[in-house]
Amino acid sequence: MKQISGNRLLVKALVEEGVEVLFGYPGACTIDISDELYKEKSIKIILPRHEQALVHEADAYARTTGRVGVCLVTSGPGATNLVTGLATANYDSVPLVCFTGQVARHLIGNDAFQEVDIVGITRSITKYGVTVRRREDLGRIIKEAFYIAGTGRPGPVLIDLPKDVMAEMGSDEYPRTVNIRGYKPNTSVHVGQLKRAIAALSSAKKPLFLAGGGVMIAGARDAFAQVVEKTRVPVITTVMGRGSISTDNPLYIGNLGMHGSYAANMAVSNCDLLFSIGTRFNDRITGRLHAFAPKAQIVHIDIDTASISRNIQVDIPIVADARAALEKMAQLVETCSCDPWKEKIAGWKAEHPLKMRDHDALSPMDIIGEINRQFDNAILVTDVGQHQMLAAQYAEITREKQMIMSGGLGTMGYGFPGGIGAKIGNPDRPVVVISGDGGMQMNIQELATAVLEELPVIVCIFNNSYLGMVRQWQKLFYDRRYSMTDLRSGALTRRTDYKEHPAYTPDFVRLAESYGAFGMRVTKKEEVAGAIARAKENTSAPTLIEFIIDPEEMVYPMIQPGGTLEDMILDS
Repeated sequence: MKQISGNRLLVKALVEEGVEVLFGYPGACTIDISDELYKEKSIKIILPRHEQALVHEADAYARTTGRVGVCLVTSGPGATNLVTGLATANYDSVPLVCFTGQVARHLIGNDAFQEVDIVGITRSITKYGVTVRRREDLGRIIKEAFYIAGTGRPGPVLIDLPKDVMAEMGSDEYPRTVNIRGYKPNTSVHVGQLKRAIAALSSAKKPLFLAGGGVMIAGARDAFAQVVEKTRVPVITTVMGRGSISTDNPLYIGNLGMHGSYAANMAVSNCDLLFSIGTRFNDRITGRLHAFAPKAQIVHIDIDTASISRNIQVDIPIVADARAALEKMAQLVETCSCDPWKEKIAGWKAEHPLKMRDHDALSPMDIIGEINRQFDNAILVTDVGQHQMLAAQYAEITREKQMIMSGGLGTMGYGFPGGIGAKIGNPDRPVVVISGDGGMQMNIQELATAVLEELPVIVCIFNNSYLGMVRQWQKLFYDRRYSMTDLRSGALTRRTDYKEHPAYTPDFVRLAESYGAFGMRVTKKEEVAGAIARAKENTSAPTLIEFIIDPEEMVYPMIQPGGTLEDMILDS
């Protein structure tokens, strides 16, 4: 039996697991791992400029390829910089395996240089975390990590690697199988429960499908489309579930929740059967719990037992993988007789259609509309804020297009590194990032990563000079006291009598150019189409387009704080 170091075994394990891309940032406790990776030509190493961006890049790589994203960072601050990204992935069920360096075992607990208990810190935001204490356990732990991350409800796994353990010599064998006591992901469908749900669906007069992000995670879009076409039941989605069915399907109503469409929210409030698949029923889609779907019998399919009846009490629970359940459903369901119900929904759509106000100035709809027209198979990656909700409302998502974002945690700074990770995983597909001026600045240093990797990501910055979503709340509910949201004024936030704002900082176009990217600024709606067309011609570097939009643009509808789905603010 050949003896190799733990560092070498880690690299061998990555090869055995089929890892093609690793997102890493070096340090003292991982320098020997970096040296071993240098010798391995089959793994592409991406060197971002910050560990938070690194984990977002791995996250988006995983979301858009279906593969496990892999990270490597050093101990101490390298590890703690992962925290936000781990929480982001945990909320949105993204499979990651993150390796963190750690000081030698005899120094653990002694406040050594760059020592933190990263497993303890991240215990509540990872699916599993462990410090490797013995060299002989290393191979098994890595094998288990990839299995845990990618099975059941996917999620991030963290493996903490003490430097002395990794230097120790041991067996070169890497396990081929996994057998973890107490972790047996469900792979079957309880047919009896499923038939109960189908019977309820068949007898309902006002049925409604609710598709969450679990449909996308399970790769169940085709199966879901078959079920919808056979039953002819209307569909609503969560923001994370948008794309579960093509947005141009006549049975698709829209998103529900805080910024959902009027018709979607009214449909939930009046349906008699809510058939939900792969959603956590978080507060952003339910509003006040006692008033959510008050007239409905609720069916809930989810792979995670803990998600069922946690927030909303359901009548027919089905613990199953969404794809397996929907494929079985497609064999059993029949057309539902609910034409009067669909006519009622059509009436709500006509009464309050989803649209933005018309005006001559450049608006977000001009930008999103042009993205819809010019891209047939793009991956859209949003940051967090008003632009995110507008994209979730208006971006056309078909079978050939995909949209990803930080949904559960709402992480500003996700968008641009997310676009980088998506492009690395999908080099032949266009990737368009939709970001605000606030979120873009949280990881703007990744322009260096995109330039050096020659990634033609198109970045659309909606610059309204404010932290727009918070400003919207301040305008509606805080008597226009724009505290800490004006990005031009900074310390002048409290002033209301100045006639001119200071110049916006930074100059995004010049900053992009300083990194070696292409930069453009658009101020008029007639310039939008040409700017995006020119960006598509740049094939060896990122293009940043700064769109100057009106700070007064708002996202409607909006549920009032503490309100029900029927308490919608439809316009200012």
